[in-house]
Amino acid sequence: MQAGLKEIMRTHFPEYEIISSASAEDLTLLQLRRSGLVIADLAGESEDPRSVCEHYYSLISQYREIHWVFMVSRSWYSRAVELLMCPTATLLSDVEPIENLVKTVRSGNTHAERISAMLTSPAMTETHDFSYRSVILTLSERKVLRLLGKGWGINQIASLLKKSNKTISAQKNSAMRRLAIHSNAEMYAWINSAQGARELNLPSVYGDAAEWNTAELRREMSHS
Repeated sequence: MQAGLKEIMRTHFPEYEIISSASAEDLTLLQLRRSGLVIADLAGESEDPRSVCEHYYSLISQYREIHWVFMVSRSWYSRAVELLMCPTATLLSDVEPIENLVKTVRSGNTHAERISAMLTSPAMTETHDFSYRSVILTLSERKVLRLLGKGWGINQIASLLKKSNKTISAQKNSAMRRLAIHSNAEMYAWINSAQGARELNLPSVYGDAAEWNTAELRREMSHS
């Protein structure tokens, strides 16, 4: 995939200086400080996908000015949506059309979609018809799912709402039990469904980039 990504960048973004690394651990501090875009391949085999995602999460937390684009395969999907969805990252499918990747890069850090339609398609998430499910969620559970739907991770939500990671995870898990949902992939599929967007008052499957401004953060905090 790395060779293909290089060719795409050379063809569509000749003004970019391209630096390749075999893994996240090989990225140097100088490279990261000078970078505005990182495209990471999360489609290969790995004995511990969670550790890889956690390492990228730590880098995202340190370098918030970078637009992080992750090419995600089916086997990485659950870990990626759990740990890497945030306001400065975009998740794309590893079989994403080239034009979608080009559009994502051109959109930049603040206007790109957070997760592609291909990753939330039934083939990827094994979704079902959620319309029959009765939704009885507490205010706290709705708040957590709403923020997850906007691309926040558990750690960011805990920090925003001034609660522990354990509390936020418990509220998420409680909501999943009420919805009879058994995996993170299925949870995001429900959030991205018409019913989920309606119940959580999300404007669209991907949200609006304008929602990531300070006013939105203040509004969410006012409900905590």
